[in-house]
Amino acid sequence: MDEHVRYEEFKVDGDRLIAKIKEILHEGNIRRIIVKNEKGETLIEIPLTIGAVAALLIPVWAALGAIAALAANFTIVVEKSVPAQTEEHTPQ
Repeated sequence: MDEHVRYEEFKVDGDRLIAKIKEILHEGNIRRIIVKNEKGETLIEIPLTIGAVAALLIPVWAALGAIAALAANFTIVVEKSVPAQTEEHTPQ
């Protein structure tokens, strides 16, 4: 089955950054998360794989906590894998 990539953006403040990323991770099918500052500059890119486990993300949580303390507003860009829609043919 083919997969397509879809991007979603969320605007959050520093207090909600980690909570929102945890919420996004629970949705599944996430390939990568990018955190940008108010100017649109990338602060961190987090590549994720199917085998990523919570213990491997501990250094990432520490980095995100430090980033959240630096600024007030962030944009979270989420890269998701979504299955390609199969074309349905109607009989004629």
